[in-house]
Amino acid sequence: MSGDKSISLAEAARLIPDGAVVSVSSSSGLGCPDAMLRALGERFAAEGSPRGLTTIHPIAAGDMYGIVGIDHLARPGLLKRIVAGSYPSGPSSMPAPKIWQMIDRNEVEAYNLPSGVLFHMHADAAAGRPGVLTEVGLDTFVDPRRQGGRMNEAAVEQIVELVEFDGRQWLYFRVIPIDVAIIRATTADERGNLSYEHEGAYLGALDQALAARANGGVVIAQAKRLTTAGSIPPHDVRVPSTLVDYIVLDPDQMQTTQTHYDPAISGEIRRPRREFERSEWGADKVIARRAAMELRHGEAVNLGFGISALAPRVLLEEGLDEAVTWVIEQGAVGGMPLLGFQFGCAANAQSYMPSPAQFTYFQGGGFDRSLLSFLQVDAAGNVNVSRLAARPHVTAGAGGFIDITARARHIVFSGYLTAGGVDLGLVGGRLEIRREGKVAKFVPEVEHVTFSGRMARERGQDVTFVTERCVIRLLDEGLTVIEIAPGVDLERDVLAQSATPLRVSPNLRQMDARLFHPEPMGLALMEREPRRLERAAATAPA
Repeated sequence: MSGDKSISLAEAARLIPDGAVVSVSSSSGLGCPDAMLRALGERFAAEGSPRGLTTIHPIAAGDMYGIVGIDHLARPGLLKRIVAGSYPSGPSSMPAPKIWQMIDRNEVEAYNLPSGVLFHMHADAAAGRPGVLTEVGLDTFVDPRRQGGRMNEAAVEQIVELVEFDGRQWLYFRVIPIDVAIIRATTADERGNLSYEHEGAYLGALDQALAARANGGVVIAQAKRLTTAGSIPPHDVRVPSTLVDYIVLDPDQMQTTQTHYDPAISGEIRRPRREFERSEWGADKVIARRAAMELRHGEAVNLGFGISALAPRVLLEEGLDEAVTWVIEQGAVGGMPLLGFQFGCAANAQSYMPSPAQFTYFQGGGFDRSLLSFLQVDAAGNVNVSRLAARPHVTAGAGGFIDITARARHIVFSGYLTAGGVDLGLVGGRLEIRREGKVAKFVPEVEHVTFSGRMARERGQDVTFVTERCVIRLLDEGLTVIEIAPGVDLERDVLAQSATPLRVSPNLRQMDARLFHPEPMGLALMEREPRRLERAAATAPA
């Protein structure tokens, strides 16, 4: 195709045939080609076509804030199958997204695979390779010996295989040929070159476009604006014109969830430190503070959603905001990770990695530490963050959690010891449990294994659980309480509130008293050991 590749949204929607496999680039609202998805849903509502689509969403399929992303397509008959890294999630007080309603009613075949694996499946499809052979996901719900990534009864086909190769067990994720890739950028020139100057991440649009092109498919790029051919500097082009067939425009596209445009998210300006909101005083901050105490100066640290996401604000308050470099699965490196509906973006980032490359970094264990959250932990040290049967739409699936934890050397999980109405107070440097939670979070067996305690012990991973009232380590002997909060009774408030037995360290100590006072702690981090010395020590002759 030559000349101007721009067409209307309605014309682009008519290009997608019945039964097509459609790969969509987005992470909730971040980088979401929402106008194109809306046009596709509107076409189905008017014409009853296209029908029987399979959609693939490597990071996140949408969000909870209105109809965004996959909910435009959540119509019986339009969707046959969805394969996603994660799904829309939010408070139980909000209505379930339409896609969750379809999943729960078995109106669509739903699968949840690790985000990094999904990106690498696109790269393998683009290169004509058969699929991804990896240890990522072993002994988790992705493993076919468990659920094989299936999220409901409608998902009958086994799309993940357990195989033996070179004397070891691996999971094999066969590539899924892509018919249509729907991607997004800030600027498109008339030829179809794409730049990302207002985006908060590059995500995986390049690999998704390559996968579609290798399969003889079509690439539709949604952009904020159109410019003349040749006006984008070549070094700024992230997806070249040779991979783009059609351009659709949405001048009002949101930068990320509930955010029209913030130049600090896209690295065009640097936001002053004083503009970042400090964390409110309370038990969440106590947990985040204790998690931050595990960090070492100079580390590269992955950050997950939830309480752990407060750790950067703790370091900011302590004057240590540049002590570690935060790395986020969407691609930001450095800067200040953002909270709430902007999670997945960072202000003042040092750089942006394409998500597939960031996941290669994570899967290989190239970073130093990960701060994550938990919903449930069981006697074997398994962790569930991906599915609760009683509240399915409150949980989003695994996202990049499985990729990140597969080889992370040090993992700190943060959360409350109990849930369901717990009422806590912080008085005089002591924790008061005014009303106990109704639901134990440490249980005999988790509902969904998102992290395997068995694999962690086999790999020698260092795993710590930080709660508001105690700190627990995963040791070879089992879950072991190593610290307890001032004001907390070990038997009544910890051991009796766990539905699975906890060991108690003979060296049990009190959590640092500074955690429980509102003023800054005067936190100082130990220095990170150079990786070269760690490797040398591990391989040095006896």
